[in-house]
Amino acid sequence: MVIAGDPEWCKNRATAALRQLKLADSIWIGDANTDEIATLNNEQALAQLGQEFEILIYNAHSGFDPDAFGALSGTLRGGGLLLLLTPPLSEWHTHPDPVAERIRVAGYDTTDMTGRFLQRIANILESDPDALIITPEATPSTPVNPQASAPQIPLFNHPQCRTRDQLQAVDAIIRVVKGHRKRPLVLTSDRGRGKSSALGIAAARLIGEGYRDILVTAPRQAAVSSLFEQAINALPEAKSSPFSIDSEGLSIRFHAPDHLLSNPQRADLLLVDEAAAIPTKLLEGLLAHYPRIVFATTVHGYEGTGLGFSIRFKGHLDRHAPQWREVILTEPIRWSRDDPLEALVFRLLALDASPATDTEVADVNVQEVRVEFPTQQQLLENENDLNQLFGLLVIAHYRTTPLDLRHLLDGPNLHIALLRHRGLIVAVALLAAEGGFDEAMAERIWSGRRRPRGHLLAQSLSAHLGLPLAATLNGMRIMRITVHPAVQNRGLGRLLVDSVRDEAEKTGFDYLGTSFGATPELIGFWLRCGLQAVRIGLRTGASSSNQSVMFLQPLGPHGVEMATEARQRFARQLPALLGDSLAHLSSSLAAPLLENIEHPSTTTLDFQDWLDLLAFAFARRGYELSLHAIQVITLAALADGILTDADAKLLIKRVLQKQSWQVCASASNLSGRGATMQHIRQVVGRLVFHYADKDIRERASRMQTGNNGGAR
Repeated sequence: MVIAGDPEWCKNRATAALRQLKLADSIWIGDANTDEIATLNNEQALAQLGQEFEILIYNAHSGFDPDAFGALSGTLRGGGLLLLLTPPLSEWHTHPDPVAERIRVAGYDTTDMTGRFLQRIANILESDPDALIITPEATPSTPVNPQASAPQIPLFNHPQCRTRDQLQAVDAIIRVVKGHRKRPLVLTSDRGRGKSSALGIAAARLIGEGYRDILVTAPRQAAVSSLFEQAINALPEAKSSPFSIDSEGLSIRFHAPDHLLSNPQRADLLLVDEAAAIPTKLLEGLLAHYPRIVFATTVHGYEGTGLGFSIRFKGHLDRHAPQWREVILTEPIRWSRDDPLEALVFRLLALDASPATDTEVADVNVQEVRVEFPTQQQLLENENDLNQLFGLLVIAHYRTTPLDLRHLLDGPNLHIALLRHRGLIVAVALLAAEGGFDEAMAERIWSGRRRPRGHLLAQSLSAHLGLPLAATLNGMRIMRITVHPAVQNRGLGRLLVDSVRDEAEKTGFDYLGTSFGATPELIGFWLRCGLQAVRIGLRTGASSSNQSVMFLQPLGPHGVEMATEARQRFARQLPALLGDSLAHLSSSLAAPLLENIEHPSTTTLDFQDWLDLLAFAFARRGYELSLHAIQVITLAALADGILTDADAKLLIKRVLQKQSWQVCASASNLSGRGATMQHIRQVVGRLVFHYADKDIRERASRMQTGNNGGAR
């Protein structure tokens, strides 16, 4: 029921409805004018997950948070009532909304926040036959009684499980523990199907059968509250806290995903709930370490989507655990199949957005696609395009939420580029216009006194790389880019980047840039697109668990000046950082970055340096006594790309990152320090022959011949 009008009238109507219906299990989000019911704000809403209510009052006058609204709508029982309090629907998008502050960008004010997202919400509500709209001018004569229309939910007679689907899931979880190792289980469902409860029921059964250590993980503790609630109910004699259960030496315990990797635990079973909201890199690590594991994920969720999980992680399962199984739960627990409220919420928040099917785009080729730069208004007016585009973004990023849809439609500095083939969207890039600050603000950004929201590249180039000019320039940042999974590796991504670059240059931007969680594949992609690295984060990102890297390409003379200085600073910093804060950066990430930096030329080595290299490579000079020359020639070889992958990995770990001889030996499958030292001597010897002048090479040949003769 939508109650649309001024704030006081809406609250009075909602309060009257509460008194009329006399239902005890109620929750009110936002401002209220009664103390008869507990009120919460949007930030507190997620703590209610796992609860059940008969009435939910959501006061959108206090701000419409799509993530909170989507999560809370799933707490209603079948036959329950959702009261949505809004301004008049035709005017809603013109009213100030506190939640819009979350997508505001520095340099833009509230007049730049268009309200397209709320306009779309209002349009859907007005057209939906299952939404009852009450206004001061139009009030239905028949009172609403949820109990009169409560759905008939089929009863399933089982002491713990509420549906056959849930019982099947519990049995499948038990088999993971009792069957063969390395046969993971994946549970998928839409919300409200009892997936998390099934994990808790199974965990309690295993404890009851004497299994000792059940581990639980999730993107956040609150996500497993219903899991532990079910387990605690089934083990009433056990000692328990909200996130741990102990029963005579047997336990169920929650640990954060990164903790389970950095501090491996003994486990009879690991349960991973809301897996779609955990970075793929962490999921892969958990799979490698824990041989009995269950991944559970929501297909269409408010904090991450199982569609992206399916695309990315199931392929990894096929390669590394080919005997994995999947159980899909379809039968709702709290409401009936084809529930009209669930369908409406899915439409409102695009929870069921999906790209074109694989079959529809199978014959796409780069010569036949068309580049388009649609406006946000055009997306609002074309629901089919919006769903295809948002569906692509959903499968590309593991944590795409309904708030991202609001940002897509209302982000004040956001631009869109896409590739279309026969009417279907096959690739998309989200772009953010950044920078353009005056000199006074640029100085405050450079000194660290201001961090303007929404200007990632401009702020980081200025404050972190120390380039005052950067914040005054106009940059175009590629925030996200994705190509339909069925047509990847056909040149579409590069075509899209080239098209964005051309458009940005034509419209006067000084540079094109991007920032992303580094993987070897992504670094290679952006290098092929013509961008170059200028910065690497010192800590792994919270969203991807990868080191973030920043790439740039200048588009004008001011951009060239700034990018040249940024590249020079990065070239000086990266080798030093590898020996300090980045000492454990993967060599597969370090190698392509080192290959594309300016490096000290081997011409900087003097005659004595070359003698040091000869003495190390072909005699018995100590490693440390020749280290300066070894570092110079190593950087040259990495930058010139003349090393094998194995040799590059070893030199990065030992020469640049200063990792121990034991660690380097293990990583290179060598027997110990002596074998590792000998291998480095051989690599350095080959580099001497590659880089040295004729005189040094002749000396090297004589020393090498002498060594061989001595061996005979």
